[in-house]
Amino acid sequence: MDLLLSNKIAIITGASRGIGKAIAETLSAEGMKVVLAARSSKELESLAKSLSNESLIQVVDLRAPESANQVVASTIEKFGNVDLLVNNAGATKRGDFLELSDADWQDGYALKFFGAMRGARAAWPHLCASGGSIINIVGIGGRTGSAEFTIGGAVNASVLNLTKCLADRGLKEGVRVNAINPGSIATERLQIRLREFASEQGVEVAAAEKEMANAFKIARFGEPAEIARVVAFLASPQSSYCQGAIVDVDGGATRTL
Repeated sequence: MDLLLSNKIAIITGASRGIGKAIAETLSAEGMKVVLAARSSKELESLAKSLSNESLIQVVDLRAPESANQVVASTIEKFGNVDLLVNNAGATKRGDFLELSDADWQDGYALKFFGAMRGARAAWPHLCASGGSIINIVGIGGRTGSAEFTIGGAVNASVLNLTKCLADRGLKEGVRVNAINPGSIATERLQIRLREFASEQGVEVAAAEKEMANAFKIARFGEPAEIARVVAFLASPQSSYCQGAIVDVDGGATRTL
């Protein structure tokens, strides 16, 4: 299937590693020109060199209020327009609710929620002009709460609601807005959790991986490229009837409606 993405312009936040990196690689392979935004210049430079299409690096901390405007302005200066914004940046702290500080909560919202909101606000006029789209990479914790993921669950739920609100506006203004909820994906963060779990249980990492997957009632952990392929489809005109969609890509972990 031709996804009709060749020569389109995509901004990807949190692009330096994990899911964001896989998204950049996939969209570039589909012919898109990609803007790579993250804090790590070294990792972004390495990624940019490996891509098959033209790219632009933006070393920014999306917690900063003006960073989204900077990324969008640089994109327009370099490429002239924006067709896609992928809000992927944002990690939140896990832990005991009673031990999480106000600063932990503020940090969680500052990057993932406010970063996505500001990015959407900055890019919106350009997406209206191009008939473009926004894809928010959120997480299944926004739909199914858990005691050790109070910050992440609350932030993710906020981003999911933001997705629906922007999709409603987008109906009138020609911008498609959708979201993807990844489940347990084999990123560096998951590998750290696996090593910690293996140490706590006194088992090998391979055994810990199997045990954790069983605890989540899934057959295996996902791969970043599996999220990236869904991004490519939702970014494409081939998915033109998807508006306000929330797609769980989680191996069946989410069992609620």
